[in-house]
Amino acid sequence: MTTTVNSVLRVAPASPAEAAAHFRASLAFHTDVSDVAAALAAGGDPGFVLVDSRSTEAWDQGHVPGAVHLPTALVPERAAELLDPSVPVVTYCWGPGCDGAARAALALAELGYRVKEMLGGFEYWVREGFEFETRRDRERRAPDPLTAPVGAGDCGC
Repeated sequence: MTTTVNSVLRVAPASPAEAAAHFRASLAFHTDVSDVAAALAAGGDPGFVLVDSRSTEAWDQGHVPGAVHLPTALVPERAAELLDPSVPVVTYCWGPGCDGAARAALALAELGYRVKEMLGGFEYWVREGFEFETRRDRERRAPDPLTAPVGAGDCGC
């Protein structure tokens, strides 16, 4: 008797211990927009500094309130003047299609900073309905129902 294996199970799932180690490690490197927003909204010191690694033009177009602007290319020369090495850093860039936040995180890690990348970047910050700053003022858009539940405080995950 021949058993057909679909493409999902062609490579068997990892053992529970291997999966736990993988996902634990993943969470050590990444955070998401909702968790960053909740930490910043709680008031007081969130325990990390948020770094926008995009260009000045992108920053002016919109950025997360309270973020530090440090373009990826300038990390080696400006990180020490803008960031405290004892405070963890969370980087973000445009969105899932951009690896600028990962490149900035790598550059910061190579300089000795503890760092995480904010998955979703600025795109998902805006799409989830969080307030952002532009060169002129603050804005907020309605949450995209494909990225955030309508009428709920968080996704519940």
